[in-house]
Amino acid sequence: MNLSKQDLKLAVLIDADNVPFSNVKGMMQEIAKYGTPTTKRIYGDWTTLHDKGWKSVLLEHAITPIQQYSYTYGKNSSDSAMIIDAMDILYSEKVDGFCIVSSDSDFTRLAIRLRESGMKVIGIGEKKTPNPFIVACDLFVYIEVIEGAKKKEPAKTNTITGIKKKEEKPPQQKVDIETIHLIEASIEDIADDDGWAFLGDVGNLIVKKKPDFDPRSYGFSKLTPLLKSMSDFLEIDERELDGKRIKHVYVRLKP
Repeated sequence: MNLSKQDLKLAVLIDADNVPFSNVKGMMQEIAKYGTPTTKRIYGDWTTLHDKGWKSVLLEHAITPIQQYSYTYGKNSSDSAMIIDAMDILYSEKVDGFCIVSSDSDFTRLAIRLRESGMKVIGIGEKKTPNPFIVACDLFVYIEVIEGAKKKEPAKTNTITGIKKKEEKPPQQKVDIETIHLIEASIEDIADDDGWAFLGDVGNLIVKKKPDFDPRSYGFSKLTPLLKSMSDFLEIDERELDGKRIKHVYVRLKP
């Protein structure tokens, strides 16, 4: 499944109770990689959200705030409003997919229902997100990974002092044995008779098996450099097709 198709029309539904306003810019930049957000709504009880940072963020990204009162203490009425709106948008047949921004497992059934209707579903949430919601999505991206990628951007130079601002490096996790086995199995599943597998197909299969797989979690911007770092047991072959300068990357397990 190719989630990088740029003309994918997406409905972005954000649970304000689970997302700080400082994360919104990074999330919208991430969503733009997968398609065009044609509907952007954020749900919360804005009578109780006193952080003034929300107003400028919502205006900057043209996100429509939806007021949802908390009728009962301890109950998240924003969840119900998001689910109702999602189904209305689904039946309008004006989008190709949904991006659900929340760390709440209450959206698990919604994600499943949307995918049953042929929609692509991208989830964005914190690492505390329960696994049932993660695996119910086609792709799940952690907010911490998005913020970590922002911190790795080149340091900006102060135009007045000429001094570069030192950026804090995000924490990186090691490639665990479970991930290594996932990569190996995915290569074997689609390899040709010589053991070679097209990298694009490998990446798509890995995400199908593990929606929250992301090379950035391990300090790599893309899948290719991540696999190149595993040269002890993987071979990489970059091939030019028909004299074109565009290279197709293939990978296989070393004998």
